[in-house]
Amino acid sequence: MLGLTAALSPRTTVALAVLSYSFCSGSLVLVNKLILHHLPYPSLVITIQLWATLLFIQVADAFHFIDVDPVRWRCVKPYLAYTVAFSLGVYCNMKSLSLSNVETVIVFRALAPLFVSVLDAVFLGREWPSARSWWALGMIALGAYGYALTDVQFQTQGAMAYWWPTLYLVVISFEMAYGKKIITGVDLRTRSGPVMYTNMLGWPPMLGFAYMGGEYGRLWDQLEKSHDEDASSLLPPVGIVLLLLGCVVGTGIGYTGWWCRSKVSAASYTLIGVMNKCLTVLVNLIIWDQHAPLEGLMSLCLCLFGGVLYKQAPMKKTKNPEDLEVDLEGSEPLVRGTKKNNNNSRHGQ
Repeated sequence: MLGLTAALSPRTTVALAVLSYSFCSGSLVLVNKLILHHLPYPSLVITIQLWATLLFIQVADAFHFIDVDPVRWRCVKPYLAYTVAFSLGVYCNMKSLSLSNVETVIVFRALAPLFVSVLDAVFLGREWPSARSWWALGMIALGAYGYALTDVQFQTQGAMAYWWPTLYLVVISFEMAYGKKIITGVDLRTRSGPVMYTNMLGWPPMLGFAYMGGEYGRLWDQLEKSHDEDASSLLPPVGIVLLLLGCVVGTGIGYTGWWCRSKVSAASYTLIGVMNKCLTVLVNLIIWDQHAPLEGLMSLCLCLFGGVLYKQAPMKKTKNPEDLEVDLEGSEPLVRGTKKNNNNSRHGQ
């Protein structure tokens, strides 16, 4: 992958990273929703997907298909905080999907760029968003509020209907900003490095979440029920097939996600994750019966339109800028490639 992308222009590399991440991200939301319909164990499902990615890395490394960074404690420490946020974010996302519809998760995710833009400016060396971008982010927030007014679950359950999506919003905002910070600050040689550390540190907390959520007991009850009924399979075959598919897509999003994150700002990366959900909504309307009313979908479209108007904020002007990035609007790199900058760029990948 590194050899292939090295031959591409910076703009093409950014576009390829964004498109590949968008495809995997949009697909994984739908696949996980279908998995939970057959296997309602969100933490255990995510754990298996994390194990599958680690297995892929180890097998591919053993056969010399990919290069993998060795495990070092100095690299583990910065990823611990990220891993906690990552694990909690994944769990909140899966709980939200299991208790509400896909649109609810998407709208709350649509609010994240508003928070991450502030973190970008305060902690990550970005300029504050332009007036156009603030308007775009305001449209996203307005669309989210409009959706909340039409959501049946909010009308019947009140604010408690949004407990998990709200927690997901807070956690993912921190995760997006901190993820950008460590990918430029931790010296990893390969793109498999961030994927390996994230998955390696992420599965133990997920097993803890499974215990707290009573998933082990529910799974045991399902296995006993299937055994007593002399079922041909202890678990739904469709669920098993979907789980395997989720493992493949989950591995893909691990690699494409970190690749895309290394190419754009934290706020833009967050916004990309929102925009690619447009395909998710369209497919959801076709195959799922648990979708939002027309007014809610119009509010969702307003969120997505705001995302189209958003423009990535440039880096603050400094005498010795360290980040080499390509503006999503198609501008030239902020800094002409020097030997130092090129090395940092490879480490980020």
